[in-house]
Amino acid sequence: MEDQKQATKERLLDSAEELFAERGFSGTSLRAVTDAAGANIAAVNYHFGSKEGLLRAVVGRAMSKVNELRARLLDDLEASTPVPDVESVVSAFVSAGLDLTRSHGHRSERIARFVGRVIFDPSPQMRELFAEEVDEVEDRYRVALIRALPELSADEVSFRYQAMVGLLGMRQSGALADRYPASEVEPWLITLLIAALRAPATRSLSDRPTR
Repeated sequence: MEDQKQATKERLLDSAEELFAERGFSGTSLRAVTDAAGANIAAVNYHFGSKEGLLRAVVGRAMSKVNELRARLLDDLEASTPVPDVESVVSAFVSAGLDLTRSHGHRSERIARFVGRVIFDPSPQMRELFAEEVDEVEDRYRVALIRALPELSADEVSFRYQAMVGLLGMRQSGALADRYPASEVEPWLITLLIAALRAPATRSLSDRPTR
């Protein structure tokens, strides 16, 4: 009986992961998830409590390994030097994020599409639940970049950090897969992000020369 319950739970997670990646949170009904999983609404309520609970479980399952790897890589960097440089922080963040496409076997591509969808999905539930799962670790990276770039304001570093997350989300979603060789995208992305983060502080419009 317990094995059957666990199998149903896994089918619900797999189906929700696929449908949320394809249609987003608002565009996916519980009925669509249960039909795809060969289950019923009662099973969702039993295992997850609600549609939001199901989404939380999908996000947690998708991001747990990435969170652990990112935390471990940053721990190692901070143990080796008081203030890790931008290059090391960006490389750790990106390589761990792209590990989504390598560490989940046959689910890797689907998880990467799901995470890419979450980053750009307009649904507040999807963004908020994802933020709850990743913010603790990601905030450590943001702070590390602020410390590595003392010549920039914290707000500007935070803005550039969010842009980094967005570009990584594009890569994870598969948006770049058909245009560029996969083996080149990671080093290109890291090079671009380092250059963007190390760019001089932005002058306000009032400080710019007029023609």
